[in-house]
Amino acid sequence: MNYKTKFALLPLLIVFVTLACKEKQKTPTIVDNAAQQQRDSLAIDSSLAALNANNNTIDKSPMDMIYFPVDYPKIKMANGTIASPVTRVIYSRPHLAKRHLFHDLLKYEEPWRLGANESTEIDFYKAVTIQGKKITPGRYILYCIPHPETWTIILNSNIDSWGLLQDTKKDVQRFEVPITTNNPTQEYFTMQFKKMDTGANLEMSWDNVAAELPIQF
Repeated sequence: MNYKTKFALLPLLIVFVTLACKEKQKTPTIVDNAAQQQRDSLAIDSSLAALNANNNTIDKSPMDMIYFPVDYPKIKMANGTIASPVTRVIYSRPHLAKRHLFHDLLKYEEPWRLGANESTEIDFYKAVTIQGKKITPGRYILYCIPHPETWTIILNSNIDSWGLLQDTKKDVQRFEVPITTNNPTQEYFTMQFKKMDTGANLEMSWDNVAAELPIQF
């Protein structure tokens, strides 16, 4: 091959070498991208695992708060001069989750916290009367002893306690209320106030069982 031919092929050789170098540079980049994607996936999987783990700690019995008058905080926000509420209940709401109320969850003649978790709390902001018994303003806990045809609703002074163990020495009053069993099924235990001519009834319902505690004021 003469000098002129070598000189003519030189540009082609330069182009070939340049392309080869670029190709070598691409290969590690592709590997790095793949490795980065794998690391990102692991990070995402770890985040999801952590999220799921946190979700597992979420209480399955959500806490609820009810007032009488109903929606009192909203009324107060609209009218700052409103008087104090009559009563408030704070409780947690267990649910059936394909279980039978009796005897999977509750048993006749055995105390029940009237909810879940911490003791169910009722606050009276003014004096009230329940079944002819005077109740002074203050904080109390509520618990229940279910019977086949009635519930015993107990007002107790052992506030800020866990609901499973009731200190009967601190019982303030007991009330017997009838139950009905032909009601629409409630998956979650539910409490709410119903306005009455003489005050309000505290309605308690779960599954198809319901009871009402009359509160006069």
